[in-house]
Amino acid sequence: MPYRLKKPVKAYSKHYHLGLGFHGFHRINYLEWGDVEKFSTQETLVCVHGLTRNARDFDFFASKLCNQYRVVCPDVVGRGDSDHLLDDESYNYFQYNADMNALLSRLGVTEVNWIGTSMGGIIGMVLASVPQSPIRRLVINDIGPEVSRDALMSIAAYIGKSEEFASQKDVEDYLRKIYPEFGPMTDEDWAHMAKYSSKRTEHGTWKMKVDSRVGDAFRDSISYFNVDMWDTWERISCPVLVLRGKESTFLSEEVASRMMTCGPETTIVEFDGCGHTPTLRNDEQVSVIEDWLAHS
Repeated sequence: MPYRLKKPVKAYSKHYHLGLGFHGFHRINYLEWGDVEKFSTQETLVCVHGLTRNARDFDFFASKLCNQYRVVCPDVVGRGDSDHLLDDESYNYFQYNADMNALLSRLGVTEVNWIGTSMGGIIGMVLASVPQSPIRRLVINDIGPEVSRDALMSIAAYIGKSEEFASQKDVEDYLRKIYPEFGPMTDEDWAHMAKYSSKRTEHGTWKMKVDSRVGDAFRDSISYFNVDMWDTWERISCPVLVLRGKESTFLSEEVASRMMTCGPETTIVEFDGCGHTPTLRNDEQVSVIEDWLAHS
């Protein structure tokens, strides 16, 4: 019998689910990594990105763990390949939480492990704090229950303000400028980020995928005070792994230390050579999460 080459299995499959807001339904794109049918009985990891980012930030992480877990990476509305909303006021945590709840329902599981970077960590903390939460274990990447106003203003200075770019290389240069704390990042990582953070326009230029109105909504949400979610933190009952860049401007040493004295059972791991945020793009950072999930 002649030998036949098998068609290679694609690393991920692309799906969407519907979210519902005050102005109607919207599509939420998500990637599902690995052989989902084969591993459907395994634990599920839901990986949610930061404020201005998208699902493809988890490509390295998902590729490493998709043989052990069902790994699901959504684009929060207004980012990546998900729909843009009709008005900027709808870009808020009430909508994000509702959309992620709809995703959890779509996945058909009763428990998940949540990996949240920055904004994704805030969403995770809120969902983990409510009664009968489906979050079994929570990993929050460089964010905590208190964030300084100065840190928020540093993002407000650029989010949603970029113009169109002549080339994808120009997109990459822009990303290097606005994300100086990201680590680790190789030249290949920056090129990957530029590719999936931008899209070609009908004029042949490039523009960022994130809806510019996300920036407007974010700036409107900033008050004169620090973000204070300590009450939320105290209500979390599942074990938590906190990742922190040693030079982080978002998760201070003081806040990280306080997180160890109250609220859920917490483990904190710091990484050299990065600030906000550890990018989960090397074996060291991924192994920390992998080991913690295996033993927590």
